[in-house]
Amino acid sequence: MTFADLALGEPVLKALKEIGYEAPSAIQAATIPPLLAGRDVVGMAQTGTGKTAAFALPIIDRLDVTQKSPQALVLAPTRELALQVCEAFEKYSAHLKGVHVLPVYGGQGYGVQLSALRRGVHVVVGTPGRIIDHLEKGTLDLSELKYLVLDEADEMLKMGFAEDVETILAETPETKQVALFSATMPATIRRMSKQYLHDPEEITVKAKTATSANIAQRYLVVQWQQKMDALTRILEVENFDGMIVFGRTKSVTEEIAEKLRARGYSAAAINGDIAQAQRERTVNQLKSGKLDILVATDVAARGLDVERISHVVNFDIPTDAESYVHRIGRTGRAGRTGDAISFVTPRERGLVKMIERATRQELTEIPLPSVDAVNETRLSRFDDRITAALGEGDRMEGFREIIAHYVRHHDVPETDVAAALAIVAQGDTPLLLEPDPEPKQLRRPDRERGDRPDRGDRFERPDRPERRQPREGFTTYRIALGKRQRVEPRQIVGALANEGGLRRDDFGAIKIMPDFSLVELPSDMSRDTLDRLADTEISGRPIELRIDTGRAPRRHDGPRRNDGERRPYGGDRDDRGGYERPRSYDRDDRSRSYDRDDRPPRKPRHTRDS
Repeated sequence: MTFADLALGEPVLKALKEIGYEAPSAIQAATIPPLLAGRDVVGMAQTGTGKTAAFALPIIDRLDVTQKSPQALVLAPTRELALQVCEAFEKYSAHLKGVHVLPVYGGQGYGVQLSALRRGVHVVVGTPGRIIDHLEKGTLDLSELKYLVLDEADEMLKMGFAEDVETILAETPETKQVALFSATMPATIRRMSKQYLHDPEEITVKAKTATSANIAQRYLVVQWQQKMDALTRILEVENFDGMIVFGRTKSVTEEIAEKLRARGYSAAAINGDIAQAQRERTVNQLKSGKLDILVATDVAARGLDVERISHVVNFDIPTDAESYVHRIGRTGRAGRTGDAISFVTPRERGLVKMIERATRQELTEIPLPSVDAVNETRLSRFDDRITAALGEGDRMEGFREIIAHYVRHHDVPETDVAAALAIVAQGDTPLLLEPDPEPKQLRRPDRERGDRPDRGDRFERPDRPERRQPREGFTTYRIALGKRQRVEPRQIVGALANEGGLRRDDFGAIKIMPDFSLVELPSDMSRDTLDRLADTEISGRPIELRIDTGRAPRRHDGPRRNDGERRPYGGDRDDRGGYERPRSYDRDDRSRSYDRDDRPPRKPRHTRDS
């Protein structure tokens, strides 16, 4: 079957041909015909099966470009997915003049969104929280909506968007066509489909969890702090052509690419924040050989097919088998061989077992390449450079005379001259690595203070419960809402994901306490993300996000104001720019103290009669 067999219009087919799509995937072949026929659809398919095109192509094919109010609304659980869907709509509508697509998500300024809505848009792709904001402000008109898509509906429910989604559905016309896509079908989604969809056609596509036999799959166990060093050593000992390094978050990809460039590698990052034009330039550089290493997030690498990719490195191992299969599928394509290497922290060993069970293929554990192995590889490459230079006979003759002249006039052995030239050629970077240092002693030896315990021992009492340590790469944050404010984990996940552009994988453990809550978030979040999260509210209450220190907040730990200063708890700004002391700290409210001369006379001490 081809896309032409699906009765799509010529402009859409032309765009698909330019992109390189040849045949529809299973979900596309099953979904596009009923959507073109006007039926509601419930599709069960995993991420990476091509469902974006499954709902985007029928919508684009039937858009009325003359209508300025939104005709299609796509709800996505995260900012990154919303941007990906927008990018797909723009690519598929490249040969339809005047089609405007608008991403709407938390963290982006309202001004850009409002200007676009006033000019007129045909497709709106957004997260539920920000769509609700526009509906409440009256800046988004859905009265003429024709198509509504719920993308990854189960993820939206897990993130606490169930009420928002139903509110949005209630604001849309009854005559709209609805497409609901989900990886699973929990009871809530089943109820929602019965309530809001009219006689939907249910389509199920099983996820592909098989990996290619042409891909050698390996992993090594490293601590989080060792990952960058491990990646550098892998690059030293592996004979690779092109490589993709997968990171879990956008900030991680940018940090990895920057550190690789500092080590002399040609590397670049692509993620949801990269403009489409820049993404295409980067991919073309990888194809042409001007770039050797691409550092990417899952979403940014979707649909990427570069022939020279010989290696895939999972800097952060994915938490589901489908993402793992999708990642390593970027290599070993069209019968070629490939290599996939995953970095696994000690706490993530269970993920390896999960992937092995799902793919029915064993991953081979390998050790961290040693200094000797790296040095051996460097010497081998150095030998190859010398051999290649010796093969250039014409150029060699002139340099022989120069070396002979130096030896005669300075009385230096030729081997010393050759060593000196090697130093000049190598530059400041040493050719060989120093041996690994001996493991550091983690604890100080006990001081010679008799039987008196060391000061630190007071904090190691066995009967004192230990504070839970966050998992690798995560930091525990405190928010100022708890059980007394009736906050629930789903509300925390939904609010933070909407405002900070976070995914489900970016959340660790969540613990609700009486007056506050603790949530584990990635340690590498950017300052921009933290600033957006600091302004987040749940049910109209500010969450006052801060790093948890294990103690009750002090006065100087107050939330940041817009001017960057901290506001002490209970204190308000006074007219002089300072902070007034809370009334509970005022000496006038305490019991009065007396001067010595004003004290009341003391009663005589009672003595026992003899």
